[in-house]
Formats: sequence, C-alpha cells, structure tokens
Amino acid sequence: MAGLGKTTLAKSVYNEDAIDKSFDKRIWVCVSNTFEVNLILGRILELLNSAKTGIQSQEALLKNLKEELTGKRYMLILDDVWNEDDIKWNILMSCLSKLNSAHGSTIIVTTRSANVASIIETLPRYDLKNLSTEDCWSILKHRAFPNGSTPIAPDLERIGKVIAEKCAGIPLVAKVLGGMMHSKNSTDEWLSIQESKIWELPQGEDRIISALKLSFDALKSPSLKQCFAYCSIFMKDVEIERDDLIQLWMAQGLLHSSSSLEMEDIDVVKDDWGIITKCKMHDLVHDLSELVSRYDEEDKLDVGQAQFPSLIPKKISERNAGKLRSLFVNGEALGNILASFKSLRVLKLYRSDIEGLPISIGELKHLRYLDVSETHIKELPKSIGRLYNLQTLRMPSSSSLQTFAKELQNLINLRHVYFNEYIEVPFGIRRLTHLQTLPSFTLDGTRSHGIDELGGLNKLKGELIIRSLEYVRGKDEAKESNLAGKTNIQSLRLEWGNSRERNDDDKEVLDGLEPHPKLESLYISSFLGSKFASWMMSGLPGNLKKIVLSNCRECEVVPTLGHLPNLRHVDFYFMDKLKCLGDEFYGYNQTRPAFFPALKTLRFSSCHALIEWKEATVMSTVAVFPCLEELSLSSLMQLKNAPSHFPSLQKLHIHVLDNVMPIENICSQLTTLTSLYMQGIKELTSLPVGMVEKNQNLRSLIIGHFENLRHLPDGLLHKLPLLDELFISSCPNLELIPITEGLPCLRELKIKDCKKLSSLPSGLKYCTSLQMLSISRCPNLTSIPIPQVLPPSLIQLEFEFCGALTSLAGGLECLTTLQQFSIAYCPKLTSISIHSLTSLRKLFIYDYGPESISSSLEELSLLGCTSLREVNIRNCKGFSSILSGLKSCTSLRSLCVDTCPNLMHLPIDGLQTLVSLEELRICYCPNLEAVPNLDYLTSLRELHIYSCRGLTSIPSGLASCTSLTNLSIDSCPNLVSIAEDVSRLQSLTRLSIYDCGKLQCLPTGLQFLTRLEHLTIGKFSEELDSFPDFEAPSHVEELRLWGWPKLKSLPQQIQHFTSLTSLSIISFNQVEALPEWLGNLTSLTFLGIQRCENLMYLPPVKAMQRLDKLQELVVDGCTRLEERCAKKVGLEWPKISHVPNVTVHGVPAASVILCFTMQGFSYVYGISVVDTCHGLLHGCISHRTKVLFDSMSFTYAISRIRLEIEEETHACDVPVI
Repeated sequence: MAGLGKTTLAKSVYNEDAIDKSFDKRIWVCVSNTFEVNLILGRILELLNSAKTGIQSQEALLKNLKEELTGKRYMLILDDVWNEDDIKWNILMSCLSKLNSAHGSTIIVTTRSANVASIIETLPRYDLKNLSTEDCWSILKHRAFPNGSTPIAPDLERIGKVIAEKCAGIPLVAKVLGGMMHSKNSTDEWLSIQESKIWELPQGEDRIISALKLSFDALKSPSLKQCFAYCSIFMKDVEIERDDLIQLWMAQGLLHSSSSLEMEDIDVVKDDWGIITKCKMHDLVHDLSELVSRYDEEDKLDVGQAQFPSLIPKKISERNAGKLRSLFVNGEALGNILASFKSLRVLKLYRSDIEGLPISIGELKHLRYLDVSETHIKELPKSIGRLYNLQTLRMPSSSSLQTFAKELQNLINLRHVYFNEYIEVPFGIRRLTHLQTLPSFTLDGTRSHGIDELGGLNKLKGELIIRSLEYVRGKDEAKESNLAGKTNIQSLRLEWGNSRERNDDDKEVLDGLEPHPKLESLYISSFLGSKFASWMMSGLPGNLKKIVLSNCRECEVVPTLGHLPNLRHVDFYFMDKLKCLGDEFYGYNQTRPAFFPALKTLRFSSCHALIEWKEATVMSTVAVFPCLEELSLSSLMQLKNAPSHFPSLQKLHIHVLDNVMPIENICSQLTTLTSLYMQGIKELTSLPVGMVEKNQNLRSLIIGHFENLRHLPDGLLHKLPLLDELFISSCPNLELIPITEGLPCLRELKIKDCKKLSSLPSGLKYCTSLQMLSISRCPNLTSIPIPQVLPPSLIQLEFEFCGALTSLAGGLECLTTLQQFSIAYCPKLTSISIHSLTSLRKLFIYDYGPESISSSLEELSLLGCTSLREVNIRNCKGFSSILSGLKSCTSLRSLCVDTCPNLMHLPIDGLQTLVSLEELRICYCPNLEAVPNLDYLTSLRELHIYSCRGLTSIPSGLASCTSLTNLSIDSCPNLVSIAEDVSRLQSLTRLSIYDCGKLQCLPTGLQFLTRLEHLTIGKFSEELDSFPDFEAPSHVEELRLWGWPKLKSLPQQIQHFTSLTSLSIISFNQVEALPEWLGNLTSLTFLGIQRCENLMYLPPVKAMQRLDKLQELVVDGCTRLEERCAKKVGLEWPKISHVPNVTVHGVPAASVILCFTMQGFSYVYGISVVDTCHGLLHGCISHRTKVLFDSMSFTYAISRIRLEIEEETHACDVPVI
C-alpha cells in the first residue's frame, strides 16, 4: 500500500546515529518504475563520489565502485522498487556482490508490491500497518491548526474526525488533506471534503491518488495547476532547487509579471514557510503530477541517464519534434539533432558528458532556459548570441570555462546567469538590463571592462561580489556602478587585492560604492585605506543583518554599529591597526533602549593591536548586547580590557590572549553560559571560580595551552551539574583535576599533554554517564587502578603516549559496557589482560614508527570477549607470542598483526574457532615461523601476509577459505612453495604473489578462478631462467608482472589475456624488445613499463596501433627506452604518438620543470621540452646542477615541498617551502 510511511521509516533508520557509526558508507537510491542495473550502479557511484558521473559501461561502473567501497561496510537503501523481473534483480545482486569483501553490508528495500518483496527478501519483511483513526485525526489536526493553540469548533472537529476515518489509516492522505483544510475555515468547505465522491471508490491506490487530487483541485489559479503538472518532468526523489524550479516555470510561460512584482517574486509573497531553497516530491505526489499533466507525451521528454542521442528517435518522431518544449539530457554528444526542436523552451544538460555545444544551438529561437553546469564545456559557441529570448543561463562552475563569449551581450532578455565566480565578465554586460542574478564581477588591470558596466543593471538581486577593486580609479568612477540604485541586492561583497601596501585611494573608491538602505549583508576584504567611507562611519543601512570586515589592516577605527536594529552577526578579522573599541563602536549620544539590540554572534580574530574594548558609557540606562549568544576572541595578544555586560551569552570562545583581565571582566556577570572554550591565556593560573559558580548550565568546558595553570579549585567542577564534555590539554603544570564526586551528566573526558598529572581523578568512578575517556601525553601517569577509578559506563577508552604507565591494575573486567579500547606508545606496560569484556568490539594496540616501538609489552591475554570484532596490533617489539585466549573471541572479524619483529608464532589453536573472521593481515613479522591452520575460516575474505622472512610455507587449509576475495603473499624471501590447489577459491578477485625469492612455481588451479580480475606476480627465485609456467583465466583485467635479472623475455601466457585493461611490466632487465603479440591485448587502456634497464624497443608500429583503446603509457626507470620515446624526436615516438597521455621519467611529456635546492645542488626534474628551458638550464648548470630523473626521488621530493617558480628564476634561488 502506498503512503503508509515506508520511505519515512527507512529514512529514519538511515539517519540514525547508530547506523552512521556502524557503516562506513550510507547510500540512498530511489529506484521507482525504471529498474535498469547500470542506472542504479551509476547513481550509487555518483552518491559516493560526485566527480564520477556519466560512466556508462557496467565494467567501468563496477571498477569505480570497487575503488570506493573496498574494505568498507555499507548500507544501501533502494527506495520505491517496482521491478518484478527476478533476472534483473539477480544481475544487480551479482554486481553488488563483487564490490567488496566487508562482512555486514546491508541492503534495505522499500516497495508497495508483495510480489517484489517475495522475489528479493532474504529476511522476513516488515509490513507497515495502517494508522488508527485517532492517529489520522492527530495528523489532520496538526496540519489544519499548526500552532495548536487555536480552539477547534465542535462542528469542524466532528467533520474532521469523519474525514480522518475516511483516510483509511494512510498518513500521507491525512497530511495532504490537513494541509488543504488549513486554508478552509468554514463548515461547508470541510463538508465538501467529507462528502466528496472520491470516498465511494474502493480502497486502494486509485482512491489515495483521488484523495490527493482534492488538494490539486483546490488550487485557485490555473497557472499554479500548470506549475504543479510541470513537475512531472523531474525524476522521482530528485532534489529540486527552488530558484531553478521557478526559472523553469518562467521559461514555459507559467509565471507572469504583475504591475509591481517580478515573476520570480510572486511565489515569495505567498510563501507561508519562509525562504525555501530545495524541495522533493513524494512518489505518490509525483504520480499525481503525472496524472494531471495536460502535456502531450511528446511535449516533454526526460532522457534521464540514457545515452544521447540514441534514445531520442525512439521516443519522438521527426514530424513531432517541433512540439518539444522541455528536454532534460544526461548523455553524450548532441550532434545536429537540436536544430529540429524548433519550439524548445528548456534545454537542461546538467552533468552531461559533453565538451562543447553545437553551432546549431543558435537556431533555438524560443529557448529561454539553458543549463550546461557540471559539464566539461570549455567554450560557448558564438551562435549562442542569437538566443535572444534566453532568460536563464547556467554555466560550468569549474575552471574548464575561463571566458565568456562576447556575443552574450546580445542576450538582452537574460535574467539569471550562473558561472565560475572568478571568470572574467565580458565587455558589454551593461546591455543586459534585465539581469537579476550575477554571481560576481571581477575587474582586471587591462581595463577592458570597468565598474561602469554595472551601472544600468539595477534589477540585480541576492548577492553581488565585486573583486579586484584596486583597479577602480577614484570615487567618481566607483559611483558609476550605481550600487545605491540596486535595491534588490541583499548581500554585497567588496574585495580588493591582498598583496598591496597602504593605499588611501581605497577610501575614495569605497566612498563611491555606497549601497541602497535595504542591504542586509556587507563583506569588505583587503581594504587598505586608513579610514572607512563616510557612508559607513556615519550611517550604515538600518536593515543590515551581517557585517564582516576582513584584512582591513590599515584602519584604526571601525564603523558605528550599536544603533543598527537588525544587526545579528559581526566579524572583524586581521584589523592590524585597530587599537580601541569605544563610543564610536556603540554609538555617540544615541537615545535608544539598547545597543546591538539584535546581535547574536560577535567575533574578533587576529586584531593584534587591539588594546582596549571599553564598556558603553550609558550602560546603566541602556541595555548592551541584550541578545548576544556567541562571543569569540582569538589572537588578541595586546587586549587588556573588555566589557562585562553580556546578559544572554551562551558560547564564549577565547584563544591566545596574554592578559587575564579581559576574561575576568567578561565573565564577571555571566550566568547563561553553556559552552566555554579557553586556550593560550598566559597569565591564567586558575579558572575564575565566580564565573563557574554562576554558570551552572555549562555543558561544554574546553581549556588548554595554559602554561601557568597549576590547579583547578576544589569543588569547582562539581558546581556544573549539566557538564557534558570536559577537555583539558597542554597544561604542563597542572597536577590535579579535582573530581571527587560524580558529575552526573559528564559524557566525554579528554586529558592531553598534562606533564605533571600523576593520577586520574578519584571521583571518575561516580561519573555514571561517562562514555568516552581519552588520556594522552601524560608522562607521569604510572598506574591506573581501573576498578577504583573508572566507571562501568565507559564505551570508549584510550591511552596514548603515557611513557610511565606500567599497569592497568585490577584489570578491565569491571568495564562491562566497553566497546573500544586502544593503547598507543606506553613503553613500560608489560602485560594487558582483557577478560570477560562481553561488549568489547574493537581493540587497538599500536605505536608510531620504529623509534617508539614498545619493548616491554610481552603478553596480551584475551578471554571471553565474545563480541570482539576487530584486533589491531602494530609496532610491538616485545611480543614473542600473543593473543592467548584468542579462541574465545568467536565474533572476531578482523585480525591485524603488523611490525612485531620478535613475534615467533601465533597460538596454534587460536584461529580454529574464529569462524566469523573475515580479514587476517600479518605484516613485518620477520621471525614468525608459521601461521596456524586456516581450515575452519570459511568466512575469511582477505588474507595478507607481507614481509615475513621466517615463513617457509603458507598456512595449510587455504583451499577451505572459499569466501576469500583478496589474497596477497608478498616479500617472504624464504617461502619455498605454495603447494595447495587454489581452484576452490571461486570468490577470489585479487591475487598477489610477489617478491618471494625462493619460490620457483605458482600454485595450481589459477585457471579455474572465474572471478579473478587483478593479478600481481613475479620477482621469484633468481635461479630461474624463465618465468614459471602458469595458467590464469583470460578475463583478468589488471596484471602487474615483476621480473628478475636473468629473464630475457616476458611469459608467453599473457598474450591470451585479451580482457586486460591495465598491464605493468617491471624489472625485466635483460629484455631488449617487447614482443609483437603485445598488440593482441586490444582492451588495454594503461601500459606501464618500469625499471627495464636494457629495454630499447616497443612492439612494431602496427602492433602498437592495434592498441586503439590505450589512454596512458608510462615509461619510468628505463634509461635506454626513455631516450627513444622523446616526444617527436625519439625513434620510438611514432609507435606511441597516438596515445593521449604519455609519461616518461615519471613526468608528463609536456610538464613544467620543478626545481629545488638541497645540500648545495640544484635538482631539476622533468626535463622534456629542452628548447624552451634552455635559458633556465644554463643558469642551473652554472650552479653545479645535478639533473635527476629517478622517479622514487621525484616522488619523495614533491611529497615534501611546495615550489613557486618565477619564469626567469635560477634554480639556486628557488625557495624550499
């Protein structure tokens, strides 16, 4: 049944905090009537990564989805599914099963169809029941009388309850009818709903749609009905921007100007909900819009995700093409088909995979709306200047489109234009006098267009940004912008260039930029005059709600703001010469009941010269800051005084102040604080007791970087009964945190970098709401008697860098709700016993790098941790054996042991009971001699064994791991053989066997791995003269092949891997020429050739040209071949000139030169275009230049430095940053 709330319930589950914590990714896809597997996969990918759109092939979709989801648990909700084709469903499930190996991913489906549920369900379905009549009346009443205080007439209540009964328990019907009844106050109007003939229809969806149609019929204006019907063009569940929808309605002629209102403003006047920016339609409401639509089937066409233009001819005949008025496309090339759509009003190409528009676009004389945003268009055709009726133009917001077509000045009916805000606006924009939306206007030094271009654009509305105002000359020129005449501008941003010295001409310019008195927001950046404009100092617009002054570093005085009745937000940043805030800030001799009567937030940051912030001199008779809720003072090192009257302040943020007096003043009368953040106050030795005592509603207290803070007064924290979070950091002299009794609401406590703290507060055990405790960098903390100190309510416990911690006395057994426990770099902790923690899910024991490896921790005992899912142990030098009791952790899913150099063995019987184990990772354990039997690990999906020198054989039972999808055995130099047949590993998609120096053969059964897609093999025993024989399935997509010094040829088998899309050939040092059969790998898109020192020849030209899908070729560390692949001049260049992306030496063939200085030498990377770089090279060589091409050094270098190179700078002068 529709409208019962299936989507609402699923959305409620989707938004639960617990769901967010349990899954790495959450994905919501509305499927609706069209069940196309590739469309669903594409939508999932788009939601995971908005940059990956327009991918069509299933193969590419799955490859990208794997990259996004590998190793991650995800929840996928498929909403409103109608598909009853079990074949399509099985295909989708097959695709999803290939995405990753993480156990616990979940798919939830909502559907109206019992048949659909029976096909797809794997667990018992949850059938929603109809609401009771009382519940329906509650919804109706709430919607009809939203304020709840208006008494309901008895007659209306009686009729309303009858209508509620007729809703038949469908909440959507009750909701829609209640909204309609809100505007109908008479008994007759309610009776007309009660007595409607729709209730005579049998129960079912037709009756529900008819009930919803009552609200449509109640719309008074035919144009409103048309507007609603037009919404059927959108796909179900799509999010619609309010402004975009209005502009689409305008383009279709569904909105009309009145004598005093623009089309765009008509709905705003009638909007009961305030400003709405986005909206969605319920699927049933969408069905209704389709039902009432009066358009012919060929008057509107939504191609959706289909590839254009192949779908168009199937849906619309050439004879009727002229009727088409709206076209939504998300496909590829447009071709010349547009010219046949003579009546087209709307063309929406949002996110289409196109790089340009056809010239024929200019023939669409009736086009009023054009959207090419989120495309790859680099340039608009000149013919766009013939779209004289165009009202809305949405262009790409990325940097792909750099300039406007000059012909845009011909679009005299243009109302809204959207583009990258840093793009250069063309000369002639002054002609677009109907323009209402202009994201920004950036001037330039060439003065090809001046600020006078804005003069006649008096219909501009919303926000206007004017940049590079340093190019305006004087007040008179600035006045030509006529900002005072632009009465619909709500927000104005005026920005000058940042890298300039003091310039008093800025004041003259600002004087000429006076806005109209209805302005709501003003932002001024990098103004370098010594004084602000007279219109700012004498009287800012009374309607102003927000003002931001940023980097106005020469101004000594700020405007008067205290008298502004609507001002809510004030931000001052980098006002370097502002020294005092006094009467000029509040207002001189103003007779009014309050200064800053509406101000909510006030922020000062990096005003380094500010010394005094005075009280308002009339404070006794006038309220000051009566509504201020948030005050932030940051990096005000010179501030010595501040006011004290903040009657409504809730959040106080103070960061880096040298003096304590301003804090004492601010806090002296505070009683309303809920959040206090204080860091870096040099003189502070203790928290102000009086302030704490008077603010008992404080919920968040964060203090830090107080070098002189020695103690918190006794009993201070207990005066904060609502305290929820307490963070104390970087207080090196703090010896004690006085929590002796319980803090009943304390939920989170973090203590960091308190060097003299030797014990935890004794009263923590009484903090019965405490869930998270983190102790970090407390080097004097020696022992923690857990049962005596910590409360059983803890969920997360962390100890990091506590160098003196020797024991967790008494064990952790009392922490019965603990779910996550982590210890990092506690080098004196010798043993950890974790017994009977039945709630524990995650255990992390690790350190940070070789210099901090724990040498003392020798034993880790686990017993009875039946909920434990993840164990991660890293850099524990003292371990020789670990994890006694592991077999009791039957829920374990992931076990990672990394960099334990003395570890010799895992418990022999420790893995047999871990039937839920999905990931086993053993890395950098050089003394590990064996891995226990894997026979019972039927859930294992990932097995990684890396750099275990002592390992001579792989664990037995590998063939039993039938769920394995990823297997890697790398850098195990003493591994002699892999004897097991792997043919049973039918789920395996990734296999890596690499750098095992004694291995002479590969496992048998590779050819039977039907899902294998990624294969890395090689660098085996150097005694071998040829690559070991192996068979692998021909459908492998990615192959990384490693050689060794003796090999003179590639393995012949790979010529049969015709599905390969990526091939890397590495360290085949004796190979001089690549074989001709390489040209048979026609699916290749990537070919990498690395460290093949003697390689000189690529396959013949004809063979290379057969690789017509090859997009990228990388040649790196192949000295002889590199010279021959030089662009245009190399002997091998004709073989690869057709490849779009060729990289040699690890640097693209036409890249810039990167230089940096190290130890007296200048290093130059990426020398490829020698002719253009001759002068620079000559300068480098004269300064002992060493030219390097080594890719590893290159990668190392660029990962650590940022280079800014002037065109003629010698390498020795380049700064290292």
